[in-house]
Amino acid sequence: MVTKEEMNMAKVTFNKNLCKGCALCVGACPKGIVALSDELNQKGYHPAMVTDQEKCIGCAFCATMCPDCVITVEK
Repeated sequence: MVTKEEMNMAKVTFNKNLCKGCALCVGACPKGIVALSDELNQKGYHPAMVTDQEKCIGCAFCATMCPDCVITVEK
């Protein structure tokens, strides 16, 4: 049997080396758990990242806003 917590689990991943750090996903996240990293990627940008994976509700607003399609949301 699947628990309520397992049903709400979502996993968000970013292709950090393709992210340009535009921050559109940061503003789109209703939970406020997407932020720009302090580290630089291979292209010299601060890529987006999830700060608290457990709070993700899997809405995929971040992925919808990403102009470069670097975000994957799995439920």
